[in-house]
Parts: sequence; structure tokens; C-alpha cells
Amino acid sequence: MWKQFLGKLSGKSPKSGGGGGWGSPPPKSPTSYDVNGRQWDSMRASPPLAAIAGAEGETREDVFLRKLNVCCVLFDFSNDRGRDSPERERKRQVLMSLVDCLGTAEEPLTEAMVSACVRMFAINLFRVFPPKVRPGTGAAAEADEDDPFFDPSWYHLQVVYELLLRFVTSPVVDVKVARKYLDNSFISRLLDLLDSDDPRERDCLKTVLHRIYGKFMGNRPFIRKAVSNIFYRFVSDADRHNGIGELLEVFGSVISGFAKPLKEEHKLFLWKALIPLHKPKTVGMYLPQLTYCITQFIDKEPKLSGTVIRGLLKYWPVTNSQKEMMFLGELEEVLELTEMPEFQKCMVPLFRRVAHCLNSSHFQVAERALFLWNNEHLFGLISQNHQVILPIIYPALERNARLHWNQSVLNITMNVRKMFFDMDQKLLLACQKNLQEEEEKQAASEERRRLIWEHLERNAAFHPVTRDISFAAFPKPAPLVAPTMT
Repeated sequence: MWKQFLGKLSGKSPKSGGGGGWGSPPPKSPTSYDVNGRQWDSMRASPPLAAIAGAEGETREDVFLRKLNVCCVLFDFSNDRGRDSPERERKRQVLMSLVDCLGTAEEPLTEAMVSACVRMFAINLFRVFPPKVRPGTGAAAEADEDDPFFDPSWYHLQVVYELLLRFVTSPVVDVKVARKYLDNSFISRLLDLLDSDDPRERDCLKTVLHRIYGKFMGNRPFIRKAVSNIFYRFVSDADRHNGIGELLEVFGSVISGFAKPLKEEHKLFLWKALIPLHKPKTVGMYLPQLTYCITQFIDKEPKLSGTVIRGLLKYWPVTNSQKEMMFLGELEEVLELTEMPEFQKCMVPLFRRVAHCLNSSHFQVAERALFLWNNEHLFGLISQNHQVILPIIYPALERNARLHWNQSVLNITMNVRKMFFDMDQKLLLACQKNLQEEEEKQAASEERRRLIWEHLERNAAFHPVTRDISFAAFPKPAPLVAPTMT
């Protein structure tokens, strides 16, 4: 296989004579940098791509390292100058040949080859993201704000990510050797790239991170801790992060592989990292992935459903109707996995919140809350605890029946009332009587308050306040006299 690999590299160069051809003098190579920003002296005088052909007596390691050395040269994609540069295309061809070589290799890579691969990945991938440049200003620019941004350097990055994925998954890469170079610092910087604006890059990083987590078991605790820190910063400080959905997608499969019973570390990850992700305004961008992670935890340990419900109530939105509808949808999914003991622990605060949703002036929120009764599992939980739930929920149902403006909400409200009537007619009538008594007490209290104010207004009209206000003068205290000595 390596003979074929060397044969691909040893093609004859065309004769010189054309500008920029294989036989022409090599152009000055662009400067490249290492992970810490230092120039690679060997790169300043990199050989032309035709010079990497394997000579007689040259080992496969030497040829492999030469090709990686050429791929460390960086190009500027931020402008159109050099867009059709032959050097760019040649580097891409070399990268693609490395991908093919690594995919068909049978002999293990040496430590020098592994080290050179990781160095090449670091030089090409770890970078400062370019600014978003969008045509137009004002309203047109604001309208394009949510459009995806595509990195102009993706022409090379795509092949580099494919090579990195082959490197991580290849059986010819010794895990013990690779761990020396794919260390925590490398993984940390790889996680930072998930904030890229380019969705294609985030998708590649998601796959690479999942493979690293699966193969490099010694790095798993660090990855979990680093991802938790990203979530903490996003919730507390950062306004936005582009890769939260991808990280949650990776951890959805990671959580499904947790052993039972769950470790305390994993429960803390749920309470301190996942549940607070409901707080940001942009929760709708990653809510499906977040809900999947949370339901995976409940599948592993059903007792955690009460913890999740209390967390949802803690971060429940008050003024954002769209977010409130999302929470109701997630709440229904969690309640489907909730068992009776955990439901009874949190049903009182839960249905107080549901009662507020029933009386929402936004008809979609009220309608979504009423649809909870269509869930068979939840309806069974409510039926067995209706003596506690009905007194909480009945005033909200009665207000909807009297005052709500939407006809659909009125119809569903009457259906829910009929369900409770069929469950326990006596309790429903008792709740109705209690509500009437409370309304009478409230009306009497309001009438007393009105009479008191009228009395104060009449007194103020007969005794107007003037500016000449006399204050009572208090007598001055007698001066203190020192006691005489006898």
C-alpha cells in the first residue's frame, strides 16, 4: 500500500516554461504559525509541492512527514486575491491524498507521524474567527442577521476535519501514543471552535468530539468538566454561543451510555449544567436537544423527574408567551416519564403554575395548558390525585368559562370541567361553593374599602388642609445640675 502511496507522489514534473507551473521556480510560501503563534522556520522555506516526491531510500515516514509539512502552510481566504492560486489547490490535493492514505493504511503510525499530524491539525484549525461581513446596512443587514455565515476557508478546513476524523477513528493510530498529543489543551481549544458561525464546521466538530469521547476514555472526565464550564459561562455571562445545540446533541448519546445507578457527578451535571440552560432567551434554538438529554436522565433514574419539574418551575417564563409554550411542551414530555411518588411531591406547585397558564390572555398558552388533559398518562395521575388538584385548578377553569375571549379556549375549558364533574361531582360542587364564598368575601372587602375612601374624601372636603399648620410646642427640659459634694 505504501508503495502505491509513494508512486502517487513520484509523478514527473512538467517542463518549465509556464508561469506558476510545476517546473517553474517555487513561489515564496506564506508564513505559517504553530499553536502558540510562533513562526515555523521550516515553513518559511517550505519545499514546492512537487519536491515531496519520494526519493530512493526514503521511508514512508519521511514522505508522510513531508506531506504534513506542506499542509502546515496557511493561506488567506479573507479576500479574493489569490482565489485561483495553484498553491491552494495543490495543498487541498495533498490533504485529500493524506485522507486516502490514512483510510487504507495497515501499518501503525509512528510517534513522529502522530505528533506531526496533531501539529498540522492545530495550525490549520485553531484560529481567530473572521468577522461577519454582510452586504448592506440598516434594515437589510438586520434582516440577514439570522442567516448562516459560511467561512471562506472551508475549502481547506473541510478536508482537514475529514483527516482529523480519520485520524481519531483509524485503527493504525495507537491510543496511548495519540493521548500524548491529543491532550486536554488540544481538546479545550477544539471545544472553543464550536462557537464558530459556520454550521458546517460545528457539524464536523460534533462528530469529531463524539469520536474522541468514545475512543480516548482517559479524557472523558475532562471533556465533561470543560463542557459544563461552557454551559456555566453561557448561562451567567455570555449573550450567545453557537455550539450549545451541538454539545447537547453529543451529550445526548453520552448520557444514554451512563451506567446505572447514576453517579453523583452525573446528577450534579443535570442540576447545575443542564437545567439552568432553560434560563437564556435563546433556549428555543437548542430546546429539542436539551429535552432529549433530560429525558435520558429520567429514563436512567425515574426519581430525577421531580428534580427536573422543580427546575422547570424555577426558570418558568413570565412575560414570554412563546417560551412558555415551549416549557409546557417539555413539561408534558417529562410528566409522561414521571411516576406517582415523584408526581405527588411536586403536584401542588406544578398545578398552581398550570392554573396561571390557563388564565393567560395569550390564547395559545391557555390552549396548550388545557391540552395536558389529553395525555393519557397525565390524566391518570390527575384522576388519582383529583382531591388535591381540583381545588387548585377549579378557580382558573371558572374564570376561563366566564371571561376568556377565545372560543376554542372556552370549549376546551368546558370539556375539562366535565371531566372533573364525571370524576367527583360532590367535590366539584364543593369547590364551586367555596369559590362563591371567596368571591362574596372579596366583594364585601372591596365595598368596605370603598366606603372608607368615601368617608375620607368627605372629611377632606369639610376640613381643607391649609399652609398654616401649627405644631404643638413641647416644654424645654430643665438643665442638668451637677450634684454638690457634702
